Amino acid sequence: MVRQQHRSIRLNIVVLLYLMVCFVLCPVSAITVSSPAEVHSVRGDAVTLTCTFTSNSRATSRMSVDWSYRPQTGGPPQAFFHFSSLAFHPQDGQFNGRVKWLGSPARGEASIQLLNASLSDNGTYTCSVRNPPDVHGSPTSQTVLTVMPKVPAVRFSDVAVLLAFILLPSTIITLALLARMCCPPKDKSQVQGYHSPIEVTHGEEPGFKQIHHKEKNMTCCDLYLLDSDDDDYYTHKPRPPAQGETMAESQC
Repeated sequence: MVRQQHRSIRLNIVVLLYLMVCFVLCPVSAITVSSPAEVHSVRGDAVTLTCTFTSNSRATSRMSVDWSYRPQTGGPPQAFFHFSSLAFHPQDGQFNGRVKWLGSPARGEASIQLLNASLSDNGTYTCSVRNPPDVHGSPTSQTVLTVMPKVPAVRFSDVAVLLAFILLPSTIITLALLARMCCPPKDKSQVQGYHSPIEVTHGEEPGFKQIHHKEKNMTCCDLYLLDSDDDDYYTHKPRPPAQGETMAESQC
C-alpha cells in the first residue's frame, strides 16, 4: 500500500516536470494581426483597408479571415466579408458588389479594397484572422475609415482661360492709362506752329520766321529793307510815289 502511494507520487512528479519542460521549451502558438489605426479617402475613390498577420504556423486551408463594419453612428458590428480558401463577397447591403479581395495568406496578407467610397462608409472596420492551431495572441485589429467630400479640381486649361479673358485685357487697359498719364498729347496748334530756334525749315530763314508768320498777307510793295549791319527784320512802310506817276495805288 505504501509502495503504491510512493509510485503514484513519483509519477505525478515526472508528469509535472515534463509539463514544465514542455512549457519552457515548446513555443506557444500565437497569431498577431495589425492594420492602420486611421484611413482617409475621398468620396468616389477606391480605398484599401490594409490587414496583415504573422503566425507561428503555416497558413493552411483552415485559416479564415473575417471583416466586419460598425457605423460611425454606433451599433453592433456587421460582418460583410469572409475568406476561407475562397472569398465570399457580400450579396446584399451597402457593400454589395463593392468589395475586392487583395489578400494572400501565404504572404500574411488579408487586405480588401472598398470601391466607390461614400460618406455612409464612415465607421470602424475590424479584421479578424484565425489560423489553427494558433489560439493565443491578437487575432483582431481595427481601422477607422473617414471618407471626405470630393473637392472640385481646377484644371490648367481653366486657369489659362481666366488669364486670357480677364487678366490680359485688364493689363492692356492699365498700360494704356499709364501711358496716357505719363505722356499727355501735345496741342495740335503748337505742333504745327512751333519750330526749334535752331531748326530751319525749307524755304525759311531764322531771321524772317516771325515776319512770314505775322505778315504773310502783305504785298511785296509794302516792304523795304533796313540796313543789313543792324540785322533787323523787314518792316512795313508805304513807298512814296515817283515824279510823273499818279497817286493811284499800284498792285505791282
